[in-house]
Amino acid sequence: MEPTDALYDQASTIFSPDGRLYQVEYAREAINKGSTTLGLKYKDGVVLIAYKNYPSHLVEIQKMEKIFQIDEYIGCAFSGLSADAQRLVELAQEEAQVNKITYDENITIKTLTDIICEYKHAFTQYDGIRPFGVALIIAGVDHTGKRLYSTDPSGAFLEYKAICEGAGSTNIMTHLKNVYENELTLENAIDTSLKALQKVNKKKLNAESLEIAVIDKKKKFYKLTNKEIKNIMKKN
Repeated sequence: MEPTDALYDQASTIFSPDGRLYQVEYAREAINKGSTTLGLKYKDGVVLIAYKNYPSHLVEIQKMEKIFQIDEYIGCAFSGLSADAQRLVELAQEEAQVNKITYDENITIKTLTDIICEYKHAFTQYDGIRPFGVALIIAGVDHTGKRLYSTDPSGAFLEYKAICEGAGSTNIMTHLKNVYENELTLENAIDTSLKALQKVNKKKLNAESLEIAVIDKKKKFYKLTNKEIKNIMKKN
């Protein structure tokens, strides 16, 4: 960044001459340094996978959550700042419950994503606050079908067939573009995700560092146990 750009670096509300918001870009850098998270649509739903980086062997890795249940048919994974993610997850859970109580029906995944991104966008419009340094991958199944969205610190979002956020995401997305197929089985979707993760990790993947959740149109949201993940990895 040029020295003359310093003034545009001070707040998320100031555009640089070339139309950039530096604070939003810095928030994106926090995401790029975060844990690698993936979401893939498969034939009957969506699978979410997070690879957890831990700074010390003294950390209870099983207690580190990167994937959360929002409602019985919605889940989300995140990459970036954990504290920011916790606030957005709480908001999503509240909105899902409010919709259920008010209208006696489940909130659609797009409506929920709209609400979350509107909230994120507000933090790019006022002085004295900063953008959220987290990308949420929101996934689920509703009456419109299976849905998979990724949210940006700017408040923008897009729907994907497969998406990766966090460390190594650029290489993984390149890999997924070449190997992803429509109507994958659940087993193939998980296998595709694990092979993509292994491509950007020098060390062999271990089950303790993996978190896998499935949102299925019949079984709804559930997480795989450590034993189930180990059995899957034995086959690969």
